Amino acid sequence: QLQLVESGGGLVQPGGSLRLSCAASGFTWEYYTIGWFRQAPGKEREGVSCISSSGATTYYADSVKGRVTITRDNAKSTVYLQMNSLKPEDTAVYYCNAHSVINRADSWGQGTQVSVSS
Repeated sequence: QLQLVESGGGLVQPGGSLRLSCAASGFTWEYYTIGWFRQAPGKEREGVSCISSSGATTYYADSVKGRVTITRDNAKSTVYLQMNSLKPEDTAVYYCNAHSVINRADSWGQGTQVSVSS
């Protein structure tokens, strides 16, 4: 079973930057598509960004496009989410998801809190 550990969240001022990390263990990392999701208080979980198993295809939600970059380092079994020009509305718990391209199973991390406030 794939295990995911997120890190990099914290409290930043508007306009600041954060880099979230999702590190995996327990399976072959390159067989998984990785996505970042977030959930704000009182709202449903929404997709933020995804990257294919090869890294050739990426997706960004309209709300973050132009401010966020997703990358993956298969040698380190880690996916990064670089977030710049952060806004208060980016405040949420951010979750990492791994989707197997072999059996379509999903694994979730524990979540990391991102708070954007002055």
